[in-house]
Amino acid sequence: MFQKNQLIELTIEDITDTGEGIGHADGITVFVNRAIPGDVCRVRILKAKKTYAIGKVEELLRAATSRIEPECPKAARCGGCQLSYMSYEEQLRLKQKKVQDCIRRIGGFTDIEVSPIIGMKEPKAYRNKGQFPVGAGTDGKPVLGFYAGRTHRIVPTDGCNMLWAGHEAILAAVREWMEECRVAPYNEETGKGLVRHVLMRKGFATGEIAVCLVINGEKIPAGERLWEKLSKIPGMVGLSLNVNRAQTNVILGDRLIPLFGNPCITDRIGDVSFEISPMSFYQVNPVQTKVLYDTALAFAGLTGRETVWDLYCGIGTISLFLAKAAKQVFGIEIVPEAIENAKKNAAANGIANAEFHVGAAEEVFPKLVSESERYRADVIVVDPPRKGCEKSLLETMLAMAPSRIVYVSCDPATLARDLRILSDGGYRLERVQPVDQFPGSVHVETVVGLQRTNT
Repeated sequence: MFQKNQLIELTIEDITDTGEGIGHADGITVFVNRAIPGDVCRVRILKAKKTYAIGKVEELLRAATSRIEPECPKAARCGGCQLSYMSYEEQLRLKQKKVQDCIRRIGGFTDIEVSPIIGMKEPKAYRNKGQFPVGAGTDGKPVLGFYAGRTHRIVPTDGCNMLWAGHEAILAAVREWMEECRVAPYNEETGKGLVRHVLMRKGFATGEIAVCLVINGEKIPAGERLWEKLSKIPGMVGLSLNVNRAQTNVILGDRLIPLFGNPCITDRIGDVSFEISPMSFYQVNPVQTKVLYDTALAFAGLTGRETVWDLYCGIGTISLFLAKAAKQVFGIEIVPEAIENAKKNAAANGIANAEFHVGAAEEVFPKLVSESERYRADVIVVDPPRKGCEKSLLETMLAMAPSRIVYVSCDPATLARDLRILSDGGYRLERVQPVDQFPGSVHVETVVGLQRTNT
């Protein structure tokens, strides 16, 4: 067992799902932040347990061949972009391996080859959404930035290389307004203060930008002065407030208050346009979202005669993308505001063969099918959150027995777990396609096509 502050020499062999380098010494696994496979480091032990230790790089003895100098000056302190020290080619190789390893180790699919990952030509400035926590510096002035890794300590920043160029003006405007009007930043420990987060979104196809302040209250002082600053930014369409008075790590509260202009932006994926509210889920990388949805559409194998169910449909992005190739699309989402967006989006695009329902998919789906044959699914598309599908939903999908299932996942481990259940229930994996939706981070999206075997 190591001792705290002990120095050891370590070769980094792999990387965790959260971006820490993994090495082994004296039979103990050591996790090291900002170390990548191939690095040989002198590591100082920060925490020592019987079976593992956590350390930090004291000295880089020999750099991995894939190591690069990150462009962002905040990379060493910020908790984002865990792979910013790694060449993009190596990032893609690592994500490919991650998906393949999970499919084999967790899912038990030893005979399935994962298709080569689809990366980006320009893996920077791709994010259409930013969430910046707000706090107070040692001088009491407001600090906007990102959380340092594994902490809620804010690393001050004027911007982020992964967001669109020009978003820095929004941060500057909010900071100036808070200082001029003596607006207090939120304090997580005391629960006092007003401004908690600055949420910003941009429609890359339309240029529209909207800002939402998450506040520990019902209103802000001198809102007109803030809007005067923000409205000078090209593309700005609206400012809104999100009320979150709970002492929680959850960013958004349940209530949205429009303040000036339109709280929603519009954007397009292909030839389908979408209205997006601050509280709605929308993929953050529009370039790769088109790739992701084109892949899902190809795996669905639609001929125009199928009834498609989109579970976890959100604002209808995949639903409407599929509707032009299907006979009928039904979407389910538990968030009422998202379903309202989905219905508006269908009407705005003149899509009449998409119908949306509020509720839990495992409850609404079988109820509707029992009421009418028109709801029976030929194809199911599912795009769950990181935790994957609820077991009850997987059981419902198997009971509905569609000919094909398209599973879109943001977590290879829960994907592999769920694929095992679907495979044991009578489905064959046909294609597994990773897509790099988040360059610079450890996250990867994957689309899987499954075919029912007992047809």
